[in-house]
Amino acid sequence: MEQLSALKNRPKSTVNQLTRSSKIFKTIIQAIQDKKGENIISLDLKKIHEAAADFFIICEANNTTQLKAIADNIEYEVKHKLGEMPYKSEGKNAAQWLLIDYINVVVHIMHPESRNFYQLEEMWSDADTKMHDLEN
Repeated sequence: MEQLSALKNRPKSTVNQLTRSSKIFKTIIQAIQDKKGENIISLDLKKIHEAAADFFIICEANNTTQLKAIADNIEYEVKHKLGEMPYKSEGKNAAQWLLIDYINVVVHIMHPESRNFYQLEEMWSDADTKMHDLEN
């Protein structure tokens, strides 16, 4: 739950930055797919007033090495392609649940056990969801 507390106290942009968020969103999905992240889902939270971001992207990694590789690849690709650094990232030491916060897009990279326990998709069940299969 510590990771979620970081979402409450950070600024949410009031300016419509849909294009920027869209580019970050697409780059993150591709970066996850490049490192074979599994069960990739995005939650569109724009219509939920209480939401701390416009989008959550959630994926699974089967081991700590893959978890860190996915996180590193996301940060590298977003910085390399778009010049954006995350506002905050958490969980790299424990490596059970990594959170990367780009203000309007928040990424959750989780071990399957952690994902089953926290059930983020259930917490935000009002959100529009989309599965992102690995591209062949």
